[in-house]
Amino acid sequence: MIKTVPDPEVNPPSSDQPLVLIPVSAEDFSRRRSRIGWISAAVILALLAGAGYLYKRYTDPMHAQESFDAGTRLFKIARYNQATLSFDRAIALKPDLVDAYLMRGRSHVEQAEPEKALRDFTKVTEMRPSDPAGWIARGAAYLDLNNFQAALADASQAIAVNPKEAAAYTLRGAALRKSGNPKGAIDDFNRAVSLDPSAKNYFERGATYKLIGEHRLAIADFNRVIEMIPDLASAFFARAESRRAIGDVLGAQQDHQQGRILDSH
Repeated sequence: MIKTVPDPEVNPPSSDQPLVLIPVSAEDFSRRRSRIGWISAAVILALLAGAGYLYKRYTDPMHAQESFDAGTRLFKIARYNQATLSFDRAIALKPDLVDAYLMRGRSHVEQAEPEKALRDFTKVTEMRPSDPAGWIARGAAYLDLNNFQAALADASQAIAVNPKEAAAYTLRGAALRKSGNPKGAIDDFNRAVSLDPSAKNYFERGATYKLIGEHRLAIADFNRVIEMIPDLASAFFARAESRRAIGDVLGAQQDHQQGRILDSH
């Protein structure tokens, strides 16, 4: 390639002056082509990086959900360590997957790692404060650590965000009973039973009635538990104690014997 420009040292420029041809060196041409090549490569790399980013944003949530589902399956069959690893991966891929923190916290509880569990449950309360599940989970962890005031506070917060959450009343009742206020706990257990008449809530209320000496009321609750779960040894043992307390020695012996049979299984 050549350029044509007037040579001012030979002849002054004029409208009819012929142009002098100046050749462009091969080195100039090579530099220009190299510069174009680098620009093209940079554009291609930018396009590839953008495509990779979009692909990652599209696929990471799907992979996170797959890891979460795998962790949930492992949790259900009590493989808590492997479940924790699955939840780790789900969180790494999708840091705003709140349920992964909740389930990882529960896995830590099962592995006797309360401090790790509390960190995960706290994360849930921060990310989803209007969901009572995080407050209840953290409150239960505090209760396991005998931190009754913290457990009561979390249970009350769960009730504040959802007054119809039975598990929150069950938790607060248990915290009140453990902190030395079983009579106060009865009100919460009554509320829990009215919202969710489950074997767990009847058992908790019955155990509290037994503690304060209301054995006939306790027996009535344990009867309901045994109707729902006929092979629950702890219900027979608990009813045996209350039967013995009201003078039903034969009934107490029968319940105790049945509890031993079930417990041996």
